[in-house]
Amino acid sequence: MALRTDTQDPRPSAPGAGAAAVQLEGVEKRYGDVVAVAGVDLEVRDGEFFSMLGPSGSGKTTTLRMIAGFESPTAGRIRLHGRDVTNVPPFDRDVNTVFQDYALFPHMTVGENVAYGLMVRKVPRPERATRVADAMRMVRLEGYESRRPAQLSGGQRQRVALARALVNRPRVLLLDEPLGALDLKLREEMQIELKAIQQQVGITFIYVTHDQEEALTMSDRLAVFNAGQIEQLGSPAEVYERPATRFVAGFVGTSNLLTGDVAQLVLGRAGTFTIRPEKIQLREPDAPVGADETGATGVVQDVVYVGPDTRYIVALDAGARLVVTQQNLATSSTEALDKQGKAVRLVWKRQHELSIADGAG
Repeated sequence: MALRTDTQDPRPSAPGAGAAAVQLEGVEKRYGDVVAVAGVDLEVRDGEFFSMLGPSGSGKTTTLRMIAGFESPTAGRIRLHGRDVTNVPPFDRDVNTVFQDYALFPHMTVGENVAYGLMVRKVPRPERATRVADAMRMVRLEGYESRRPAQLSGGQRQRVALARALVNRPRVLLLDEPLGALDLKLREEMQIELKAIQQQVGITFIYVTHDQEEALTMSDRLAVFNAGQIEQLGSPAEVYERPATRFVAGFVGTSNLLTGDVAQLVLGRAGTFTIRPEKIQLREPDAPVGADETGATGVVQDVVYVGPDTRYIVALDAGARLVVTQQNLATSSTEALDKQGKAVRLVWKRQHELSIADGAG
């Protein structure tokens, strides 16, 4: 998993720096008594790759559909590049949407699919041909114009759907879990492709996903949704390294929580704390602990060997379970599995004990 470590200035664009690509002001969406989106305020900068991350039912897709115009907010305002589009229909918004199911016309060729939006807008044939060729080159499908969607792989069909959206030259591209139907290897390849394309075309991408690794890998910034609200907004490194709430700590990556009596016994202080699994070292039970470190003894309950690294589930003597992740730099599967049932000491730097709020989760 590739984490971006650059932290962008989280403040809104300064006057004169250009309007934000998308602004949501107190946006709500209710379906009868059900609150799908509960008063979301959000600003997406022009030209950034922005992800909305969260589990099913968290409000992220509904928020995207309101930006697209497919859903109308119950309350609040939506602006695109400073223009109030709250009550503007989808076809009159300078956005395009790419869906998970591609929505390609099976009876049309690839070239006809990509050109369809331009035909509807009555763009002259010579310009259509030029723009289709440009879009196909962007997604590295030159020469595929005469094929049918059924003759393409899943990844190629996804590229065609992307080309069809890009050919209209929208200022904002909305992507609703577009890689969800692909297998893991192809999904990972397409993550890199999508980010490269976004940087090449320089337009704003707003990407909806429930996959935290996708969001961390691709985004300039991301918003973590839960129960119709944004629990945390920031760069991938900020959200992963400094989760603001219990929910974010548990949803974005694997998290270890110490709270109540266990926190008091292990850390010597009250509250709720999280420690990421890769920050913890596995040592012998009688190993010394440094002045800037915290140590806790326990027993390895389970070992999960996954090739590049191993996850150890350790039951602490103090009464909690922690997950420890170690790279297999010089460890075989046999050596890793031999640790099951063994007494160990877990050690981590005190700087990695992060105090968090309970939040909505």
